[in-house]
Amino acid sequence: MDKQRLKNVIADQRHIFLNRTDIIDRDIDLSKYLSTGQIVVVAGVRRCGKSSLLSIIRRKLNLTEDEFCYLNLDDERLENKVEIFSELHELHLEMYGKEPVFFLDEVQLVPGWEKFVNRMYEQGLKVFVTGSNAQLLSSELATTLTGRTKILELFPFSFFEYLRYFNKKYSLDQLSVAQRSSLKSDLTKYLSNGGFPLVVKENDVDLLNGWFQDILYRDIVARYNLTSIAELKQTAIYLITNMGKLFSYSTLQKVSGLKSSSSVKDFLGYFEASYLFYYVRKFDYSVKKQILNSRKLYVIDNGIHTRLGVNFSENKGRLLENAVFIELLRRKKEVFYYKGKNECDFLIVENLQVKEAIQVTYEINEHNVERELKGLKEAAKEHQITRLTLIVFEDLKYQVDKDINVITLYDWLLKNES
Repeated sequence: MDKQRLKNVIADQRHIFLNRTDIIDRDIDLSKYLSTGQIVVVAGVRRCGKSSLLSIIRRKLNLTEDEFCYLNLDDERLENKVEIFSELHELHLEMYGKEPVFFLDEVQLVPGWEKFVNRMYEQGLKVFVTGSNAQLLSSELATTLTGRTKILELFPFSFFEYLRYFNKKYSLDQLSVAQRSSLKSDLTKYLSNGGFPLVVKENDVDLLNGWFQDILYRDIVARYNLTSIAELKQTAIYLITNMGKLFSYSTLQKVSGLKSSSSVKDFLGYFEASYLFYYVRKFDYSVKKQILNSRKLYVIDNGIHTRLGVNFSENKGRLLENAVFIELLRRKKEVFYYKGKNECDFLIVENLQVKEAIQVTYEINEHNVERELKGLKEAAKEHQITRLTLIVFEDLKYQVDKDINVITLYDWLLKNES
């Protein structure tokens, strides 16, 4: 690439990188990533704040301009060839005369990126990279970079981070009536609009439509050379609409109009690799049965469901359930669902042992109490679970069994972080 042109790109990007505003600290213990000699990989969906996290890391490392080298590969002015990294390195040495710490954004866009990163690692240099394609990252990390990386999976804002962005604090043990009302209002908006940082900043859920198109056309269609574009989009919209529900290959095949179930499986893999959807398996001690059973579908952020789902009626319960699932992922839990005669939303498993059963519902009343608790109790009996949790939005006005821990969603989301 022309040296002067590359210099211009680097200068433009560096200015943006150094002058990011409205950045908040994320609820991540960065100490082990700052001190490690391994390559740090920040992975997550587009626009969840990966670049901002690199800025936070640079600040915490106290790096001056001559001590780091930043490049965002998602820039149309750049040639996505692996040689770009060596040219970047040489330019930095030419300009500053010292080895840098590397910050490389969206590296999966350049085939062979891992070879350069591995070479820098072997020279003892510190490298941070971000990526928004789990499939590509995992294949590359499992080969050239095996045993040399620390993975940091980043999500859109948690509710705690959402409140921090607006500099709001609530003392959960001393909430006045007005404060409780304000907290519920904040939570309702968060549940609807989600936690993508720019959506939060701009209060504009319509931004998600453009990002959804980027994921489809740039991360999936272009990457995998797909021609079934209409079918891909139809499948994605159907899945977004049916957030929190079981799905089957046969249903998706009919909805999409695809001719084979293998194409459906491919689509599901592409969506998962781009961090758009997560698929939760029914818990079973047999791995084979886990694979064969139907899975439940969750979306990376509620705002995507609000903006892009075909919603025939408001479903507050599913928004709550999706928010709880994503929070469980943030907390690094291994999550399954339970289904016997009745259903339970989530089972939390540690070392093949079921530790907790969680049921999520907007409210409990005389009409739904039996239905909501049956699955929880059935799961507890079958797997000898002693920790049963019922998460609700509205404060409980209906008596339930004393062995069930009933907690409001805002308490559950915030008390763990306090």
